[in-house]
Amino acid sequence: MSRRRSASEPAPLCYAMVFAGLESVAEDEITRTLGGEMKRSGQGLVVFRVPELDAALLQLRTTEDVFLLAWGTDKLTYRAADLDRIRQWTAREADWEKLLRIHHGIRPKPKGKTTWRLVAQMSGEHAYRRHDARKALAEGLAGKLPSSWRYVEENASVEIWLTIHEATAVCGLRLSDRTMRHRTYKMEHLPASLRPTAAAAMIQLAQIKPQHVVLDPMCGAGTILAEVHEWARRSDIRLGRVLGGDVEMAALRAAGHNLRRLGHTILARWDARALPLADESVDRIVCNPPFGRQLLRPQDIGPLYVDVLRDCNRVLRPRGRAVFLVADFHALKEAATAVQWRPERQFRVRILGYPASMSVWRKD
Repeated sequence: MSRRRSASEPAPLCYAMVFAGLESVAEDEITRTLGGEMKRSGQGLVVFRVPELDAALLQLRTTEDVFLLAWGTDKLTYRAADLDRIRQWTAREADWEKLLRIHHGIRPKPKGKTTWRLVAQMSGEHAYRRHDARKALAEGLAGKLPSSWRYVEENASVEIWLTIHEATAVCGLRLSDRTMRHRTYKMEHLPASLRPTAAAAMIQLAQIKPQHVVLDPMCGAGTILAEVHEWARRSDIRLGRVLGGDVEMAALRAAGHNLRRLGHTILARWDARALPLADESVDRIVCNPPFGRQLLRPQDIGPLYVDVLRDCNRVLRPRGRAVFLVADFHALKEAATAVQWRPERQFRVRILGYPASMSVWRKD
């Protein structure tokens, strides 16, 4: 049985990996749903403490992965001397027995022999390789894990990660698995399909309320619509209608397959420039239009956005909100200005390695 933490003993810190640029969105979710206290954030990283360390951590929607923090620093030297520090911090700074006890409480041990593995990630220019950092991590862990555990290269029940970005490094015990970032509902994929965590961030920014009618006019494989249903379920609200459409039948088939177990969704084949919907009949629009590389001619983006937002403005109710994720923010801004939408928030992010902007607009 786990040792009960004394009132004076603070819970270990956690950290989450998120899309760079969306740290504040993840912070809002952690604070709102878990009562979390933010400690610091950096590029793609949020460090926090929660009142209770339990499986609720695994229900976060805007984070890619969640970890128990073993140690962290923002004072790497970029030189090979960092390897000695990684080795020492891993051996001396972390209470691995305590962290493993918490890990097993959130993710029970599997039947059979426990497996484990090490993961090292690096970005930035350093005088050592990722392989060297991983070796230093392994040396620091010597004698810290049960000798009966078996090392594997994938699908381990216990994973210890070291992530280095320029002068910052964090090491921790991974609590989540691949289903946090990829979801279990997403069975059908399309090229350049939106990552569910990015879609969840868009839904959080949309501020969907009970009885709202929500529209994705270019729904692709239905990831945004799936996150709409998940938002409603977790918020315990009843929606009005959830509407989605696309010009491609292959996209609609994929969306239908991904959404069939999540809730009632009205899907239709349409051209987003001429929506078959009544004027002022939609409360929220959430959309990830094609990026430039998905079109035959990138110069078509501007005219496409103008036409799409003109019809979105027609169906959006006054004071309705729209959230868009695009590669060409300038083109979107021109289209939004033309229909007199007011900008509320903008986030610069990277999607599939490409710079993009997530923005929130209101129809006055």
